[in-house]
Amino acid sequence: MIPAGFRNFLAAACFALATASTGYPAKAASSFVPTIQASLAPMLERVLPTVVIITVQGRNESPAGGPDSSSQQFSALADEAPQTQTAGAGVIIDAANGYVLTNNHVVQNGDEITVTLNDGRSFQAEPVGNDAETDLAVIRIPAHDLTALPFGDSSQLRVGDYVVAIGNPFGLGQTATMGIVSALGRSGPGGGYEKLIQTDASINPGNSGGPLVGLDGNLVGINSAIIGPSGGNVGIGFAIPAAMAKQITEQLIAHGKVRRVQLGVVVQDLTADLAKAFGADIRSGAVVNQILLGSVAEGAGVHVGDIITAVNGASVENAAGLKNIMSTMSPDAPAKLSMIRHGNPTTVTTKLSAEGSPGVTQIEGSGLLASVVLSDVETITGVGNKKVDGALVLTVGAGSGAGDAGLAADDVILTINQQIVHSPGQALELAQRSPAPLLLGVYRNGGMYFLTVQ
Repeated sequence: MIPAGFRNFLAAACFALATASTGYPAKAASSFVPTIQASLAPMLERVLPTVVIITVQGRNESPAGGPDSSSQQFSALADEAPQTQTAGAGVIIDAANGYVLTNNHVVQNGDEITVTLNDGRSFQAEPVGNDAETDLAVIRIPAHDLTALPFGDSSQLRVGDYVVAIGNPFGLGQTATMGIVSALGRSGPGGGYEKLIQTDASINPGNSGGPLVGLDGNLVGINSAIIGPSGGNVGIGFAIPAAMAKQITEQLIAHGKVRRVQLGVVVQDLTADLAKAFGADIRSGAVVNQILLGSVAEGAGVHVGDIITAVNGASVENAAGLKNIMSTMSPDAPAKLSMIRHGNPTTVTTKLSAEGSPGVTQIEGSGLLASVVLSDVETITGVGNKKVDGALVLTVGAGSGAGDAGLAADDVILTINQQIVHSPGQALELAQRSPAPLLLGVYRNGGMYFLTVQ
């Protein structure tokens, strides 16, 4: 028989061990336990009716780095050869008008887009607008009695927050997986805009375009890409933040495309060495190393060597940060640039212009440079106002061959297959007649790099 005193000791020890394993003091245990959510089912019962399965037939080809690179597997299951058939997901964001938000790479170039609702109804969808650079698209279905998912505040996400990814993995049907926010502000595969949400919630081929939701059931991201061998999940997935998705969606519905602004500068990250060399006692910012002639930046008096630290009060962490801030602004909107010049703070105010403004030539890429937009680099001025030959990269479509190779906006293509490039037109000509791989000599952040485009 165990003595009563020893039994009391064991009980106290077990209670202390349980308390230590939870990380909470004993007196808080009773108040903590009731807050534990035993099941996600009540939340998912509200969310699942807003999630749709998207099947695309026709010319659609998913990018190698995206979650839906398994179109061949799904086609084999559906036995739809020789037509390409891909499956993804989407989320209803406007019940009254039938608007569905998804990834651009899920529906791009599709001849027939079928949307299947949670209740089993199916509809043919029509494209509303798409944006390759952020990999977002809006389609519309002629359906009634829909349920929309409200946008959440993705800016409040923290590493460690629980999230749920919902989609159509491997064409199996609607599936929910749970994980946490692993990191914030990530740059995903294929270039494009940064500030992506990284999560270990299981994301597999077929999850693209589906929602990433918080425990409150609100939309915090759109599942977009994964990193893993053979396209499988290894716990590294990326989602487009809801804040960016909402802004892009509003433009796609209103204009069918995104009307981005053009400040007219090429910038690079501020490093500790550069800050010291410029006499700037700061740790973050974007250094201006080139200015478009005739641009709003030139008209406002921005100089090569200026360090942009904020736009309209929003802090600029680096070159990508400036790009992301500009992506949220509208053409003709005022922009107050806070800068460091010769070690001293200064500000300039200008009105932004839309991409493609007079004086800035844009050429759509083709061949191995498909989804790349180039500009005449002769409109670029550097130190001493010297002009440089080449082709300036304005945008690179997410999931394109060039994007997968690492080509990014603000790169300057100087050579193709070791031949000097003098203009965007010459770059396209060389790209069209050259077999894969395409060897690009690229100028970036003061250095020369070689990239191969397959």
